[in-house]
Amino acid sequence: MIYGCIAEKLGHSFSKDIHNRLFDYSYELREVAKDELDSFMRNKEFKAINVTIPYKESVIPYLDHISETAKQVGAVNTIVNNNGILTGYNTDFSGLCALLDHNGIVLKDKNVLILGSGGTSKTSLAVSRHLQAKSVYRVSREKREGCITYAESVGVHSDTDIIINTTPVGMYPNIGKSPIDIDCFPNLTAVVDAVYNPLRSKIVSDALKKGIKAVGGLYMLVAQAALAAEKFIGQEVPVCEIDRVYGELMELKTNIVLIGMPGSGKSTIGKLLANELGRCFIDTDDEIVKREKKPIPQIFEEVGEIGFRQIEKEVIFDVSSVQNAVIATGGGAVLNEENTDILKENGKIYFIDRELDSIAATSDRPLSSNREALEKRYKERYPLYCSRCDKHIKICDDPVSNMQTIIKDFKK
Repeated sequence: MIYGCIAEKLGHSFSKDIHNRLFDYSYELREVAKDELDSFMRNKEFKAINVTIPYKESVIPYLDHISETAKQVGAVNTIVNNNGILTGYNTDFSGLCALLDHNGIVLKDKNVLILGSGGTSKTSLAVSRHLQAKSVYRVSREKREGCITYAESVGVHSDTDIIINTTPVGMYPNIGKSPIDIDCFPNLTAVVDAVYNPLRSKIVSDALKKGIKAVGGLYMLVAQAALAAEKFIGQEVPVCEIDRVYGELMELKTNIVLIGMPGSGKSTIGKLLANELGRCFIDTDDEIVKREKKPIPQIFEEVGEIGFRQIEKEVIFDVSSVQNAVIATGGGAVLNEENTDILKENGKIYFIDRELDSIAATSDRPLSSNREALEKRYKERYPLYCSRCDKHIKICDDPVSNMQTIIKDFKK
């Protein structure tokens, strides 16, 4: 290994993609088991590495030198090997500062609650103090030095203004989970999640639904990677380059999700989008048919609508963790808000709105097989399509034009 990143598990990592976009050097992701860390660090077979969960503190005893910031934080995420002399740095500190600044989140005079007790939690504590937070508390599942419990955080610190999540709760592949119920904090003005995969975790989504400013950790990841790259090769990375890489990754990783009535053209437009953008296309109804090995009318016949909706929910949960895809959903997917919530973790939802007079009733759609049933479904679901989308698209009769409208908005 010349340059790279070590961790116990790296299936969720974007680090290689980021470093390759910043500089043209070889960057490797290396999963290191806990019983292999000692030999890895003693062998020193690398030029420079990033370190992430759970080794940001474990690597410190192997270092010859440690930067003042890393000492202050008590965690290291970047190590440079200079002829066998290992020096540790913490670029997460400046990365988190950059994330807060980029999103206009001010910690000064605010009550801050930090979820987690690991290396990123220590970084967040140092940043919060540096930025003059009024009070800062770290939260752990168990009572330990320097931390309060989750029960205490909810009971005693309901006046929290800002929550910073540094736990892996909600991180791929265990998406759709939140480390804490934000409804317990009526004064909350912002949520910051160090998790970047999914792009918008459940705790971030929950906050956004309540009108609270909330951001995931991708900008922090890019910023700290840029600062680490500067240590690797001694070349400065300007802020505009951080912004460029962040924008490219957001566009690349974000799914385009299509909702709308049966027969509105979601599959047709979706396939055009996928082909134009070089993405995979996923139709959740087709995935249901593949999984159950039977057509949808037969599924309705055998398990009814309730049974079908449960199958649909499970399929949508599975596909929502995919990135860089175009996903067309069934017409009734919006009936369960959990479906659109989980799809928003990695996607932007477009309501494909076709005039009712242009939609035909067909016998292969159990709930809209005739005109009367179709009109009833339209009236029931239209408000849900409007409220649960990110963008409402009134479409015309030209599928290519509709595709271009969506692409123009998506790339904005």
